[in-house]
Amino acid sequence: MTFNKKIFLNIPEYLLIAAVLFYWMSAGLVINYIAIVLLVIIILQMIYKNKVIGIIIPTIMILTCFYMIIALLSEVREFPSFNAEAQTLLFVGLAYFSITIIASIVMIIKYTSLSNKQ
Repeated sequence: MTFNKKIFLNIPEYLLIAAVLFYWMSAGLVINYIAIVLLVIIILQMIYKNKVIGIIIPTIMILTCFYMIIALLSEVREFPSFNAEAQTLLFVGLAYFSITIIASIVMIIKYTSLSNKQ
């Protein structure tokens, strides 16, 4: 397998790492144990490529994203008017969670196709 193909196949994991880093930075905590654990799990998955974990991780991420989208919509409803701040919150939140869901779906497809090949 060439180096470029290896990088291409790991794009979902790279996007999930970027999502976790964005979460860590936006939380404003220097030591964020949840983000550290998520990063370690995703990096270990990239190294060992366990098929079961490769399906479980993105499934949990998708469920979490759906929960957070509901929380985001609830938060936007609390604004007295749909002003620029509410629009920014909605746009950034939906973009973040949508990219994470898409990367997770691609990762599920990747690991289910790997299990079908073997």
